[in-house]
Amino acid sequence: MASRIEDYGLIGDCETAALVGRDGSIDWLCWPAFDSDACFAALLGTARNGRWLIAPTAEITKTLRRYRGDTLILETRFETASGVIALIDFMPPRGQASDVVRLVRGISGRVKMHLELVIRFGFGADVPWVKKNPDGEGLLAICGHDMTVLRTPVETRGKDLTTVADFEVGAGETVPFVLTYGPSHLKVPAPIDPEGALKDTEEFWSEWSGRATFDGGRHHNLVTRSLITLKALTYAPTGGIVAAPTTSLPEKLGGARNWDYRFCWLRDATFTLLALMNSGYTEEAAAWNNWLLRAVAGTPANMQIMYGIMGQRRLLEWQAGWLPGYEGARPVRLGNAAHAQLQLDVYGELIDAFHQSRMAELQLAEESWALECTVVNHLADVWDKPDHGIWERRGEPRHYVFSKVMTWVAFDRAIKSTERFGLKAPLVKWRVLREAIHRDVCKRGFDEELNSFVESYGSKLLDASLLLLPSVGFLPPSDPRIRGTIDAVERHMLRDGFVLRHDPREVSDETQPIEGAFLACSLWLADACVLAGEIDKAQALFDRVVAVANDLGLLAEEFDSGAGRQTGNFPQALTHIALINTAHNLSEAKAAAEKPAVQRST
Repeated sequence: MASRIEDYGLIGDCETAALVGRDGSIDWLCWPAFDSDACFAALLGTARNGRWLIAPTAEITKTLRRYRGDTLILETRFETASGVIALIDFMPPRGQASDVVRLVRGISGRVKMHLELVIRFGFGADVPWVKKNPDGEGLLAICGHDMTVLRTPVETRGKDLTTVADFEVGAGETVPFVLTYGPSHLKVPAPIDPEGALKDTEEFWSEWSGRATFDGGRHHNLVTRSLITLKALTYAPTGGIVAAPTTSLPEKLGGARNWDYRFCWLRDATFTLLALMNSGYTEEAAAWNNWLLRAVAGTPANMQIMYGIMGQRRLLEWQAGWLPGYEGARPVRLGNAAHAQLQLDVYGELIDAFHQSRMAELQLAEESWALECTVVNHLADVWDKPDHGIWERRGEPRHYVFSKVMTWVAFDRAIKSTERFGLKAPLVKWRVLREAIHRDVCKRGFDEELNSFVESYGSKLLDASLLLLPSVGFLPPSDPRIRGTIDAVERHMLRDGFVLRHDPREVSDETQPIEGAFLACSLWLADACVLAGEIDKAQALFDRVVAVANDLGLLAEEFDSGAGRQTGNFPQALTHIALINTAHNLSEAKAAAEKPAVQRST
C-alpha cells in the first residue's frame, strides 16, 4: 500500500516531478513530462505497478528528512543499529535527457542496503524488456517508445520481473544510482557525473531561491518552500504551471472524487501572477503570462478552463481500470472532462491577470490587448448564462454568484486598463455592462434572510469562493453585505477551524465519505480578515493551515481534520500560491496597519 500523502517529498527538473516516500521508495513519476504516462505508479496501486525502493535491510530505528537548504534536493537519513546512511534524491535541471539521481552516502558504521526497481510504463500496466546496454554500461528497460537506463557500480540481478540488488555502505562512502529516460528509437542517453550533477543542481536552486524579494517573515521557510514548489510545477519549455504533478489522489479518502490535476488551470492565473510578482520573480510571471496568451488564442467561445502544459486542448478523460486507486479510491482517472465545461469565472481571471501584469509593468505581447477586447466583447453576450462554477460541478449548470462576479471583474479590469494606459475600447458599452452585472449579482445573488451572498441565484447555500468578493474589489470589506457573508461562512462552513469549499448543509445523494477542508479556502478567509483589519484572526487562520504542512513544508489540496490527514492531489499549486499570497498580505498589513494590503489592483 502507498504511504500517507503527507509522507511524500517532491523532486523534479521543471519538466516533470517524482514523489519520494519516507520509506525510500519513489512511488510516482510521469516521464518525460508532467502529463506523460507514469512509469512508477505504486502511489495509485501496489509495488507491482512500478516503484524504486532503496532502503536499509535492517530495522530502521529513526528516519529524518529535509531539503538541502533552499533547494529541491531531498535528503533522507536512516538510522539503524549498525549505522546511519543518507539517501540523497534529486533530478538535475533538464539537460540532454531527464535523470533521477539517488546517492547512498554512509554517515556512520556500516549499513546493508536493498534496492528494488520495478519499471512499469503505461501507468503501471506495461512490463518492459530489460537487457544490458550493448556498450556494457547500464541496464536498459524498453517498452514501445519509452526507454530508461540504470547506471550504478552495484551489481544488479533480475527477480520476478524486478531489478534487485544488495550492497553495503560504510562511513564516508557514496554509492550512486542514476536512472535516465530517453525515447527508445534514439541512442541511449549519455551518462552524467552524479556528484557533478549534485553540485549543479544545488547551485541552480540556491541561485533561484536567492532571487526572492519577499522573505516571508517568521514563515520564511514555508514561503520559500512554496515558491520552490511552484517553480518545480512549472513546465520550463512553455511556462505553464500544473495544478499538481499527480492524478486521482482522492478529495475524499475512499471516495470517487479523483481527478487528474497534471494540467494548467486558468482559474489560478491571477493568484499565480501575484505570488510570483510579489516575490520578485518577474521572469516566471512573464512566462506564465505568455503561456496564457498562447493557450487562449483563438475564438473566445472556445476558451477552456484548463489546458495541457503546451496549450493542448483535448484532455480526454479515461479510466485506468487496472489500478486499484489510492487506498482503494476508484476510479483512477487520466485526462479531465471538466476541460469542456463552461466556467465564466475564467474570463475574469484571464483579464485580471493581464491587468495585473500591466500594473506591475510586465512587458506584454502586442497582440494581448486585441485578444482581451475580443474576449470581453464575447463575454458581453454570455455573462448571463448559467455555467458549472469554479468547483467544476458536473451536474446541471447554474447561475453561480462567483462566476457572475468574475464576469464583472473582466469588464472592470478591461475598463481600468483602458483608462490607465490609454488603450482603445468601447468604454460606454463596457461601463453599462459592468453596472448591470453588479446590480444583477446584488439583487439575485444576495439573500436578505441569510444576510449573505449565496452559492447561486435562488440558493440558500453558501460557497467558499464568496470569500474572494472583497479581494477582487466587487464590494469594499466594510460593506455590511460582505461582513454578513464572512460571518455566514464562519457560522456554517468551518470544520475544526478549516473552511470547507461546499456548504455541508447541502443535501446530496452521494454515499461517499466527507470531503476534506479546502486549504486554499481557509487562506482566502484569512485574506478577507486582513482586508477587514482583523489581523490577529487572519494570523490564526494562516498558522492553522501551515501547521498541517508535512515535515518538508508541502501541502495537498485538502485536509481531513477527522483523520488528521492531507487529501487530494499533492503537492497542490493553488494551496502553495494561497500560502504565499496570504503571507504577503499579512506582512504588508502588519507593516502598515492603517493600509491593509489588497491582493489585486482593483
